[in-house]
Amino acid sequence: MLTFPCAKINLGLNIVAERSDGYHDIQTVFYPIPLTDALEIKHMDPAFPSDHPCDLKVTGNAVDCDERSNLVVKAYDLLAADFELPPIHAHLFKRIPSQAGLGGGSSDGAFMIRLLDERFRLNIGIAEMERYAAKLGSDCAFFITAEPSYATGRGEILEPADGPKGNLHGYSIVVVKPDVAVSTREAYAQIVCHMPRKSCREIVRQPISTWRDELTNDFEGPVFKAHPELARIKQSLYDMGALYAQMSGSGSALFGIFREIPQGVEEQFKDCFVASAVL
Repeated sequence: MLTFPCAKINLGLNIVAERSDGYHDIQTVFYPIPLTDALEIKHMDPAFPSDHPCDLKVTGNAVDCDERSNLVVKAYDLLAADFELPPIHAHLFKRIPSQAGLGGGSSDGAFMIRLLDERFRLNIGIAEMERYAAKLGSDCAFFITAEPSYATGRGEILEPADGPKGNLHGYSIVVVKPDVAVSTREAYAQIVCHMPRKSCREIVRQPISTWRDELTNDFEGPVFKAHPELARIKQSLYDMGALYAQMSGSGSALFGIFREIPQGVEEQFKDCFVASAVL
């Protein structure tokens, strides 16, 4: 059985408070985009046994991948603790770049939960799958439904975003990921928590023409200071006609929202991963 874990972008990202558990409370709108990995599972062939009941092979855009620590394997182990699952072979083809703020690893883990539930008829239910996914990572629960969502808490408390799907339907997106690694821990260390005057959910319900002045990602300040080339990519997206451009998550991918995909994007960012699609 085959599924296609999708990437996400953040429409706004505000770090509003430090938590006693070492995490931070955030406000953001998660929005799924049609940039996907591919994940396939099948019963383990007795002729090719493995010392782990989830035998994962990762190919594609994967750098120094440790299969045993992959969230796909962790998702299997999480469900196997509560359900009888047969040994399986799993193949993950990576296209979503890592360390990009696009949620690729989180999506893979959440889609594995969905895939196991469907393939083995576990009948877990969406709410329970979200609870399992939240144990894998703060943004994993979003990918159980992968619907535009306003996220608070660590990112696991989800409410309908309402506006973004209508606002962005028919627009185009360009994602640019340079060969830059951003330390999320270091980025958080430089954040001054604050409650925004207006929540990102309110802003994304407004016309897109208002987003550039109001919709912000708190990580851009410290990350752009450490990696000024990311700020230049954002400005280049605006120069190419983006209605709105932002870094996703803590980076290092940036995206631009356009009425139509501009010509020459790959040439403009020839040393970067570039993906474009109609939303």
